[in-house]
Amino acid sequence: MKTVNHFIGGKAVEGASGNWGPVTDPATGAVTTKVALASVEEVDAAVASAKAAYATWGTSSLAARTAVLFRYRALLDAHRDEIAALITAEHGKVHSDALGEVARGLEIVELACGITTQLKGELSTQVSNRVDVSSIRQPLGVVAGITPFNFPAMVPMWMFPLAIACGNTFVLKPSEKDPSASVRLAELASEAGLPDGVLNVLHGDKVAVDGLLHHPDVAAVSFVGSTPIARYIHTTASANGKRVQALGGAKNHMLVLPDADLDAAADAAVSAAYGSAGERCMAISAVVAVGAIADQLVDKIRERAEKIKIGPGNDPASEMGPLITAAHRDKVASYVKGAAAQGAKVVLDGTGHTVEGFEDGHWIGLSLLDEVSTDSDAYRDEIFGPVLCVLRTATYEDGLAVINNSPFGNGTAIFTRDGGAARRFQLEVEAGMVGVNVPIPVPVGYHSFGGWKDSLFGDHHIYGTDGIHFYTRGKVTTTRWPDPADAPAGVDLGFPRNH
Repeated sequence: MKTVNHFIGGKAVEGASGNWGPVTDPATGAVTTKVALASVEEVDAAVASAKAAYATWGTSSLAARTAVLFRYRALLDAHRDEIAALITAEHGKVHSDALGEVARGLEIVELACGITTQLKGELSTQVSNRVDVSSIRQPLGVVAGITPFNFPAMVPMWMFPLAIACGNTFVLKPSEKDPSASVRLAELASEAGLPDGVLNVLHGDKVAVDGLLHHPDVAAVSFVGSTPIARYIHTTASANGKRVQALGGAKNHMLVLPDADLDAAADAAVSAAYGSAGERCMAISAVVAVGAIADQLVDKIRERAEKIKIGPGNDPASEMGPLITAAHRDKVASYVKGAAAQGAKVVLDGTGHTVEGFEDGHWIGLSLLDEVSTDSDAYRDEIFGPVLCVLRTATYEDGLAVINNSPFGNGTAIFTRDGGAARRFQLEVEAGMVGVNVPIPVPVGYHSFGGWKDSLFGDHHIYGTDGIHFYTRGKVTTTRWPDPADAPAGVDLGFPRNH
């Protein structure tokens, strides 16, 4: 059986706690790997390695940092398929989805390669007589990232490339459900010339998480995961004096107006709801159909959903893979099984789906629920699986109210041909990311990603300008120098005395 160990100080470090976690191939249900789960002492060792590396990395030149990052970008590009295969083997998503994940992570590496222009300071001269004011941004020190199972390569790359480009050192605690991709990312960084200890990978469970949240040498914590854990991370780390960005869960809505291109809207709903088996925080999980189009829209979604081929992620014919664990599969299925009793019409029920030859895999089919009420469990909870709810409203205003009354505010979308309606929605909707005829509005790397309300705890969004500001702190210096001509008698600086 394969073993995944920690990566500390530029090398693999065998787990010493005696605790191991199972890693399962979701397509077969078989345990293929065991991963080390860190003790408090191993947390201390990882942080100590990062702290020691910060002594030199934090004062290294921008030219030296970007040289490493450019080499790193080239290595990641060359190893795309390998990293994607690791993701598929442990997460289950199809290879094309995994390749897309690597590509979106690479965007942030490319942003980090251009960090020289992002860290330029400012100077104001002669703010008073012979007084200048300058501002700079400096790194924080040791920072940590705690990342989820659903994007085991992309979300870590949303964090550590910018952090280390800014001069910090990093301790990454990835999900113990699919840890191999993060280790490979660290190995390639080392191969690119990143000094030992600048990027460390520490595997573990709550012991490792709490160790990082309480460690006095960790200056900041980045997190992506569910809302309850995001709230806990934010509360605990803040109480320990740390800077925190904690991205939580979502219930993303797609508002479809009567004038929308219904074929385009149906295509978008299917890809956004069922892509990556719905295991993404930007998945569309609720379609809000306005007016008389609902029946037609539901029919179009059903027709497309029924054609999606489900199978192992390493099969090129597969369009959707399994869920991450059997327990998660059963939880997702429970929402579908209970929907009718709570007033929904079950248009598609995917709970009995299996794949021939892979009967022990964590399979579930696509489910479509119509006429869903806002007080039902399927609507209220973040299901994190291939279940799409359709809600019906009479007007735009009613649809907007449904979205804005949700406790989540991660992403949302509107489908319409009317520019005025789209503009109004963009301004009125209470969400951090908005798509106009774009179902999954994940910003490009040089903008920032993050939601509102219970989808974000902390002031900073992730990556982009917000990410750079999160991983640095500002310093302002006010300077007054005497004129050289006013130097004391006997000191000749070569300036005339009668200027």
